[in-house]
Amino acid sequence: MFLQILLTGVLIGSVYSLVAVGLTLVWGLMDIINFAHGDLMMISMYTVFWLYTLLNFDPFVSLPIAAGLTALLGILIYKFVIKRVVNAPGLMALLATFGLSLFIRNLAQFLWSPNYRFVGESILSGKRILLADLVIGLPQLVAALGSIAMTLLIALFIKRTKTGKAIQATAQSRDIAELMGVNTEKIYALTFALSGICVGVAGTLLSGIFPVYPESGAMYGLLAFVIVALGGFGNIWGAFYAGILIGLTEALGGFYLGTQFKYALAFLIYLLVLQFRPKGLFGW
Repeated sequence: MFLQILLTGVLIGSVYSLVAVGLTLVWGLMDIINFAHGDLMMISMYTVFWLYTLLNFDPFVSLPIAAGLTALLGILIYKFVIKRVVNAPGLMALLATFGLSLFIRNLAQFLWSPNYRFVGESILSGKRILLADLVIGLPQLVAALGSIAMTLLIALFIKRTKTGKAIQATAQSRDIAELMGVNTEKIYALTFALSGICVGVAGTLLSGIFPVYPESGAMYGLLAFVIVALGGFGNIWGAFYAGILIGLTEALGGFYLGTQFKYALAFLIYLLVLQFRPKGLFGW
């Protein structure tokens, strides 16, 4: 039973990590907290649901569509919201994204009602793998492996490509990066697009497991803030490991103390770590 709980924590923690990676890209590059991050994930989940309901698309067929939509929304958010407040005091950007989050959430409730909706049968529904006494749901396993693969691709893109190095240079100093010929406006827009892709993929992978409703991305967004702060701002692998830690904490706490305590324990660990490592476990 203990191994089953650990496995469950790792699987859900992997998806948490991907959501947090999208947030840490923006937070580390622009020092901006995007409160609408989780709401983009909700939009991707609704995209998958409506494509399944209206066109009978399997969630995996809908994945590039949902990720492309959230990437486009990420660019639009930068162009029409963030760009106007990027040089303003930090509180202005925070309030702007908070207002945007409320708008998106209430618009979703107005358009689609607050009712829970579910993606029906998919190619993975009901399938599982048995390893000795361990039961692994195939949808959960694919969601975790997809999240890990996406995190690895993002990390390799940032580390190995010329554009990734430009993102790192802009994060260190925008002025010096511009002197070196980096178009920081495009870098900012690209980073918001990458952030949107992360939540788009995560939302698609989770849409076949959890219900879809206007608040479905809120808790994931909140947990992403905790994971980013816990792992270290702008640290992709820090966000990944912190996401696994939060997933394990939820699984163990939910089983041994009750599901009503699982989120409280995650936030408690975050507060305790910050007492000794204010920049996170992997920050510097």
